Amino acid sequence: MKVIVIPVTPYEQNCSLVICEETQTAAIVDPGGDHVKILKVVQEQAVNVDKIILTHGHLDHVGATELIAKMLDVPVIGPQKEDLFWLEQLEAQSQRFGFPTTKSFAPDKWLQEDEIVEVGNIKLKVLHIPGHTPGHIALFDEQSKQVIVGDILFNGGIGRFDFPRGNQMQLINGIKTKLLTLPTETVVYPGHGPTTTIGKEKASNPFLG
Repeated sequence: MKVIVIPVTPYEQNCSLVICEETQTAAIVDPGGDHVKILKVVQEQAVNVDKIILTHGHLDHVGATELIAKMLDVPVIGPQKEDLFWLEQLEAQSQRFGFPTTKSFAPDKWLQEDEIVEVGNIKLKVLHIPGHTPGHIALFDEQSKQVIVGDILFNGGIGRFDFPRGNQMQLINGIKTKLLTLPTETVVYPGHGPTTTIGKEKASNPFLG
């Protein structure tokens, strides 16, 4: 699995282009904005995007979803259905944070724990890890030992839990039981900031001691 990180919007949110190099099939994960920038990378890589995947419903992760889905004529899948209330509030979120108006939408398909999302020959396992948002998911590729985690875990940090229906204990428990149990060499792609590894976060993340 090849992952190209595309930082977008003033929030420097990490949109990820997930590529199966055997089939040149790809998925866009968390297109938070800057659709022209994202589609330029897609064009440069000469890949066929067949879906958009969302880790959670916050505006900075989903802002360009509807536009790109229409332009590429692809379905939107994820997150887990408990994040519907965030997607229903997108217009209010965009006004509050000074983003371009983003209308509310629902994905074509919600994702559940242990479900497999295929991108070409890649099989991404869905890990439902609430706490930052109640429907937040991570996507783990066992073959290449890479995991896309959205705003669950960061390089040296964890996601905020002070939003509506956030929960600190739930978040930390989910990280410890579902992420830190992955192989230590697993590369972690957070929703903001630099990549890290499970081993590094296990050894030195101050929030997980």
